[in-house]
Amino acid sequence: MADEVKKVNAEVVAVYPDKIKIVVDNLEDFRLAGEVLQVGSYLKISDNENAILMSIIENFSIIVNDSGKRDYAIEALPLGMIKNGMFIRGGDSLAIPPKKVEPATEEEIKKIYEQSIAPNEKFTFASLSSNHNIRISVNGNKFFNKHVAIVGSTGSGKSHTLSTIIQKAVSEKSGEFSINNSHVIIFDIHSEYKSAFPTANFIDIKNLVLPYWLLNSEELEEFFLDTEANDHNQKFIFKEAIVADRIKHFSGSETEKSKIHFDSPLFFDIDNVLKYAIEKNTETIGTGEEYASGAKKGQEKTTQGSLYGKLTNFVNRLENKINDNRLSFLLGENSKKISFEETLNQLIGYQKGKNANVTVIDLSGVPFEVLSITVSLISRMVFEYGYFYKRLRNAKDPNEKVNNDIPILLVYEEAHKYVPNSDLVKYRSSKKSIERIAKEGRKYGITLLLASQRPSEISETIFSQCNNFIAMRLTNPVDQGYVKKLLPDTLGTLIDTMPSLKQGEALLVGESIILPSIVQIDRCTNEPSSNDIPYWELWKEKWKDMNIDEIKTEWYS
Repeated sequence: MADEVKKVNAEVVAVYPDKIKIVVDNLEDFRLAGEVLQVGSYLKISDNENAILMSIIENFSIIVNDSGKRDYAIEALPLGMIKNGMFIRGGDSLAIPPKKVEPATEEEIKKIYEQSIAPNEKFTFASLSSNHNIRISVNGNKFFNKHVAIVGSTGSGKSHTLSTIIQKAVSEKSGEFSINNSHVIIFDIHSEYKSAFPTANFIDIKNLVLPYWLLNSEELEEFFLDTEANDHNQKFIFKEAIVADRIKHFSGSETEKSKIHFDSPLFFDIDNVLKYAIEKNTETIGTGEEYASGAKKGQEKTTQGSLYGKLTNFVNRLENKINDNRLSFLLGENSKKISFEETLNQLIGYQKGKNANVTVIDLSGVPFEVLSITVSLISRMVFEYGYFYKRLRNAKDPNEKVNNDIPILLVYEEAHKYVPNSDLVKYRSSKKSIERIAKEGRKYGITLLLASQRPSEISETIFSQCNNFIAMRLTNPVDQGYVKKLLPDTLGTLIDTMPSLKQGEALLVGESIILPSIVQIDRCTNEPSSNDIPYWELWKEKWKDMNIDEIKTEWYS
C-alpha cells in the first residue's frame, strides 16, 4: 500500500541543541497509512533550505489548552540532514518555522543507513527494530578493527547475537573460494559454542595442550608460588632453577646462553626445578672437621644449609601441582613435548588437513584456580604472534609499512570472570595480557570482542577501549549506569530503553554505524547450547535413573 499522509496540523514549536519539540493536533491521523506511530519512529522535517531533517521520536505528551482542546506534543532527537539525496549527521541548525513535519517513509529511512557505507565495507546482521524491512549495516572494517562489547542480562539473547555476528563474518567472501581469511578465537567458559560452530577447531580440557615453559615470569610466580607469603627464598630458588635448566636444555652458543633469563621462551623441565628445590631444602654442608669419638668417629661433621627446611611449603606446593591430574593439560608430558609452532597452530586454526576460521576453546573443564593463567597465556601468545608477524612483514619490505594481513578476533565470553574490575592477585596475569591487547592490539591486527552480563564487573581499562557497543536488555541498575557512563551523551532517551528491550533487541552504538539505533539481531544459523532448561516440563516426566559410577569416573578423570 502506498504511503499516504492525512492532512493534519503539525509544527515545530521549539528547537534545542539535542531536541526538537513538535505539536500535533490529531495524533491518530499523523502517521503513515497502516503504520503505528510510536517511540522510536522516524520523522522528517522540511527545512527552508530545501533539506530534510531526520529525527527519531523520544516521547509523547498531551497539552490541554484553556478551551479544553487537546493537542499532542512530540519530543524528537535530531539525527541528521538529507541534502541532495545524501544523509549527513547533525541537525541542530534547523530554521523556524519549517515547512512541514510528517512521518518518514521507509525509503527515506533506508537512505540513512544504506548510503553511509560503501558496498564492499557493509556487514549486516540486524534489522531496524521498529521496521524489519529496513536492514541495518555497519562498516565491517570499523566494526572489527575496533574493539566490540556485547552486554546483556541472562535471557537477552547475548549468546545468539555473538554467534550470529561470527557466523556471518566467517561466511562472507569476496571471491570464489571455500574458506575466507577470517580468524576468530572464542574463550567459551560455559561450553556453549560447539553446537553453534560445528566445523570449528574445537579444543577442550581433553585435547588442550599448553606448554608451561612459555609462561612469563609473572605467570610462573602466580601459578607456582605462594605470592601472599612474600617469601624471597622461594622466589630466588625458583628463578635460579628455571634459568639454570633453560640453559641446560639450550643448544646454542655460549654467547647466546649468557643472554638467557627468567622470561626467555625456552624449554625447562619442571621436574628438575622440583628436584633442585628438594636438594636445597634438605642440603647439608661438610665442615671439613671429623668427629673425635663415638660411632661417628672418622666421619666428617655436617651443618644444615642456609635454606634447610625453609622451602618445605614451596616443595609441597610444587609437588601437588605436578601430580594434579586436572593440570595435566599444562604440566603433563605432552606439555613438555609440544613445540611453540604446534601451540600456535593449535590456537589459531592451522591444523593439518583442516584449517578452521573459528577456534572454540572450551574452558569449562579448566580448574578455576588456573583459569586466569590459561587465558593469560593464550591471549599473550596471540598478541605476540600479531606483533612479530607484523614486524616480519615490515622487515621483508622496509620501504613500505605493511599491516598484519591475517588479523585475529579474540572473543571473551563472560569476560567478567577473568578480567574483573578487581586487584586480586589471581586475576593479575589475565588482566595484564588482555589490557595490553585492549590498548595496543589494534596496531598488530588483534582485536577483542567482550561479552558479559555484568559489565560493571569488567576492568574499566579494557571496557573503555571498546568503540562499538551492542547493549541488550540490562536489568541491573549498577550495570545500566556503568554502560551509560561509557556511551556517548548524544543518545538522548535511547539509552533509557535498555531495561525494556525484547529478546534479541539491542542498542547498536559506535564508530561503525552512521547513528545509534535500536535493532533486532538476526537469528543465528546454528544456535549455541545456552537455552534455559525446561524444569517444569522435565519434572513432570517419568522418574529418570542415574548412573553415579559413570559420573564418578568422569569427575575423577
